[in-house]
Amino acid sequence: MQGMLAAGRGSTGSSAVRALIVLAATVAALALPQAAQAAIPNVFGGQVDCEVQGDGVRFCSNFGADPRSTVPTFDGVPIDVDAAFPPEPATGPDGDYPLVMLFHGYGGSKMGLDAMDRWLDRGYATFSMTDRGFHESCGSEASRDAAPGACADGFVRLMDTRYEVRDAQLFAGLLADEGLIDPQRIGATGGSYGGGMSMALAALRDRTMMPDGSLVPWTSPDGQQLQIAAATPNVPWTDLAYSLVPNGSTLDFRVNNPYRGRFGVMKESLVNGLYFSGQGAPGFYAPVGTPGADLTGWRDLLLAGEPYDGDPRAQAMLDEITTYHSSYYIDHSQPPAPLLISNGFTDDLFPADEALRFYNRTRAEYPGADISLFFGDFGHPRAQNKADVISVLERRETAWIDHYVKGVGPEPAQDVAAMTETCPSSAPSGGPFAADSWDALSHGEIRFSDPQTKTIAPDAGSPEVAAKFNPVGGSACATADGADQPGTASYRLDAAPPGGYTLLGSPTVTAEFTLPGDTSQVAARLLDVGPDGQETLVARGLWRPATGGPTEQIFQLHPNGWKFAEGHVPKLELLPADTNPGLIGGYGRRSNDQQPVIVSNLSLVLPLADKPGGAVQVPAPIAAPGPVAPRADARAKLTKGKLKVKGRKLKVRVRCPKDFEACTDGKLKLRTAGKARGVKHARGRFKVAKGGFKHLDGGEKRGMKLKLTHKARRYFGEHHRLAVRSQVSTAETPTPAKQRKNAVASKRRR
Repeated sequence: MQGMLAAGRGSTGSSAVRALIVLAATVAALALPQAAQAAIPNVFGGQVDCEVQGDGVRFCSNFGADPRSTVPTFDGVPIDVDAAFPPEPATGPDGDYPLVMLFHGYGGSKMGLDAMDRWLDRGYATFSMTDRGFHESCGSEASRDAAPGACADGFVRLMDTRYEVRDAQLFAGLLADEGLIDPQRIGATGGSYGGGMSMALAALRDRTMMPDGSLVPWTSPDGQQLQIAAATPNVPWTDLAYSLVPNGSTLDFRVNNPYRGRFGVMKESLVNGLYFSGQGAPGFYAPVGTPGADLTGWRDLLLAGEPYDGDPRAQAMLDEITTYHSSYYIDHSQPPAPLLISNGFTDDLFPADEALRFYNRTRAEYPGADISLFFGDFGHPRAQNKADVISVLERRETAWIDHYVKGVGPEPAQDVAAMTETCPSSAPSGGPFAADSWDALSHGEIRFSDPQTKTIAPDAGSPEVAAKFNPVGGSACATADGADQPGTASYRLDAAPPGGYTLLGSPTVTAEFTLPGDTSQVAARLLDVGPDGQETLVARGLWRPATGGPTEQIFQLHPNGWKFAEGHVPKLELLPADTNPGLIGGYGRRSNDQQPVIVSNLSLVLPLADKPGGAVQVPAPIAAPGPVAPRADARAKLTKGKLKVKGRKLKVRVRCPKDFEACTDGKLKLRTAGKARGVKHARGRFKVAKGGFKHLDGGEKRGMKLKLTHKARRYFGEHHRLAVRSQVSTAETPTPAKQRKNAVASKRRR
């Protein structure tokens, strides 16, 4: 320093000035916050270190001998999580990146840099975690030995909104608090199990579900508000119970499709395959009987078989799975984040109606919502996952995330697009077809009817044919002998005319069914029988009809896109089961004590991409039979338990029965059960409260606050409890509603 000053004094002073400017600039640069931020030495509170890769990407993982990069989640369970950031920018701030969260399939683990590069190259930050209970998130024995106390409850919870989904929300919040990501520009994507995660995050949007099921704002540990800006779930479920144990009640022309009606039919080979693959991942399954995570107990219940109806264990399992493990049942009082949902036509695990269920209701409730669908031959077995359809899907996903998360690029089409299944596997996919809505995707239809009475024998069906079409071991283009199987109800349509026609939608069956007992099922296959006598599976479904009869009932096979070439014959086949023996069973579990099923007056509608003309007819509205007659006392009613008084309001909960499609225009009246005594101005019988609601879906519960009458307020000024009778009626109530006696407890402080 002395030398520098001496030189300055012997000169004009310009050299000294320049030296001071350089020194000041150096000190200032060291003090700039983005310089320290640019290094990104670690993330998640310093618990995961970051390193710069050869291409400049900052990757945050464990680079030592220990394979875990664990960070405690909200309940202390260590979750293995990685993050990555684009190269340090040459100019401008380093941080506040839009984020894409990447989620793996069932039994998988966090996704590495290869999967992240797709988004890092476009300027996004990324993170991926191993869901609790798998691999190094308490799934492996070594990970549990490393943290025995913290891993005690670190078992697989089957994508529970209160746990796995909340884990992901916490890690995004930590990155936001570190200034590394924009809390309002977050995208979610993933396939299968990761698709279920992405669906749940989009349905929650800016909310978090707590362990008691309540919803609160999604905030970071430091209190920043976060939200999902868009999601692209690939082959997800929306109703996990229905996707694993379908009963045939989902209809693609109905707005509301909750799990209703009878307990369904187990997809045996797929459920068993998931169970064992997750266990061997490695995975940590909870002890039998663990509330909310009883994977082994639930599987045992399904394997034990019928009768399920009326079994409280079966109902409890359905209630748990629908309430906490399925995006369709997350409170939908607000629209979801912008969604591009993709499901596979040939995916027997999570077929196309999983997307349609969520899409139909969202479109009806929020006509302006940003939601689009994409279908094709991809996904879980039997899917072929052709390169052409995957390429189109990836381009659509990228454009969706770019527009809604990053804010670049044109607004994507709010459409329904599809590419059809083709065989052999080397053939290019058909299409694409696109329309503004699912209904508009089909322009014509083929209608078929048969008044004959046919009987489905309990033991009918070829195991060899079933094995060809089993998703575990089979393939989309598998063929079998197309001869009618003895004991099945088979229906052959006319051969396709010159030029053929293309199925694009859900084959719909309406018929009169007669079922003795309460343990039987009907399995359905739509087949393409070629001129050579060989058949290819086009669509399938599992159906649990109402008992008794004859009763006209309706169900649909899962949607597909498939061209019936000239001379090919569509064949509908109804069987007692779609199954074959084997280590993990067939597609649909065979029912206990299957009885003969009588079918008569059957009609079949095939929606087509083709326009009307020749054999193709103009689409006609489907005249769906009325719902199965409910029990005499099945109607909207107050849930069991005490009512509560808070201030001048009476808090009640109302439930619409599951065997109703919906309860509309409901009215509630509550009066004292007997004469009130000892209170001035409130003696005798009097009205306590009244109110109403416009709409409840079947199975939906809703809390309501009713204004207390003047007499009721006076009564609760001097008393704590009052017995009342409640009367609930709706537009669907067939008879005057029965009254229920409820105890009302006042919470007024005296």
